[in-house]
Amino acid sequence: MGEQHHATFPQEVIDEYAALGVDLVAMFSAGHLGTRMGVQIVEASADRVVGTMPVEGNTQPYGLLHGGASAVLAETLGSVGSMLHAGSSKIAVGVDLNCTHHRGVRSGLVTGVATPLHRGRTTATYEIVISDEAGKRVCTARLTCLLRDVLPADAQRATGG
Repeated sequence: MGEQHHATFPQEVIDEYAALGVDLVAMFSAGHLGTRMGVQIVEASADRVVGTMPVEGNTQPYGLLHGGASAVLAETLGSVGSMLHAGSSKIAVGVDLNCTHHRGVRSGLVTGVATPLHRGRTTATYEIVISDEAGKRVCTARLTCLLRDVLPADAQRATGG
């Protein structure tokens, strides 16, 4: 779905994950679902995560951006922020996602920006605003993730082992 973009992370975060044998950029590529949908993470930190997704290929029968596609983008961005907040000793698991769809989009690229509303020891909540290419708000979402300790099986999955 076009040129591949890579997430940008602070070097100390890249180093922390590299010491565990984890390729941080690959880990936060939005996964198989995000790849099929064309989600690209273009900026990532615990304070702000930005990603894009094409409308084409992610529409419902009326030709509008599917609400579920907006939810995938929102959960991806909020999860990345939650993971970066939690650090390498924890994983983020989404426990609540709500999306309000404000307007339809038929073409182009949508951009989501996730910013934290709450960053605690056991949960993190992010607001995600998705806009069209004209800067008009398409969707507002809120994601809460549970932050739990990494189990040995989690570490194996993350490192490809």
